Amino acid sequence: MFLGAARVELHVHGSQSLKEKRGVVRSITQRLRNRFNVSVAEVEGQGTWQRAVLGLAGVGSDAQDLRVRLEKAVDFVDGLGLAEVVDQEVEVVATPLAGYATWDGGDDDEDPA
Repeated sequence: MFLGAARVELHVHGSQSLKEKRGVVRSITQRLRNRFNVSVAEVEGQGTWQRAVLGLAGVGSDAQDLRVRLEKAVDFVDGLGLAEVVDQEVEVVATPLAGYATWDGGDDDEDPA
């Protein structure tokens, strides 16, 4: 199992209030969730009018596929034209659970004793 994370720093041009920026961020995060099946949250810049940093996270069984999915998500944000992508970073790591099968196929109602 692989975990992927992306950090996307945005500049929301023309935003004159937190309310305007939050509307743009809300639109971007919802589109990312729907299109790329990733978790998204604003992780920095909550108190600023024009800066937002989004954190994206995903899980997958193939590291390369997961990296491509996150990179496409970042490119998608840039292509929307709602905000300028100022900086980006994508990382994929293997979990210690990779390759381990823990389920024995038994009945869940069995008494372990």
